[in-house]
Amino acid sequence: MQVQSSPLNPTLIASSFHALSDPIRIRLLELLREQELCVCELCEILEMSQSKLSFHLKTLKEAGLVRARQEGRWIYYSLNLPQFVVLEQYLAEYRRFSPILPARPCLDAP
Repeated sequence: MQVQSSPLNPTLIASSFHALSDPIRIRLLELLREQELCVCELCEILEMSQSKLSFHLKTLKEAGLVRARQEGRWIYYSLNLPQFVVLEQYLAEYRRFSPILPARPCLDAP
């Protein structure tokens, strides 16, 4: 999946937040903050089967949050920092430009 740099891509934003909604995937991201790791290292650290880990890595990769690099028979994963910038910018827009206005009365109200 190609990561787009536009913070206005609702599908990619939703996919990223979905990927962040699981504690295992958050733990994976925390591990990858420190360094690039291969699947075998991640399995060992997380004490998880490769098939279960692969499901979570696939979700993170499809959301554009991690990158995979193959070297020989090993696949190494690292954070895709540009996608984190997109999410950061998306959230910052709420903080900076979204004043909470009082509700307007509904036209159908008695």
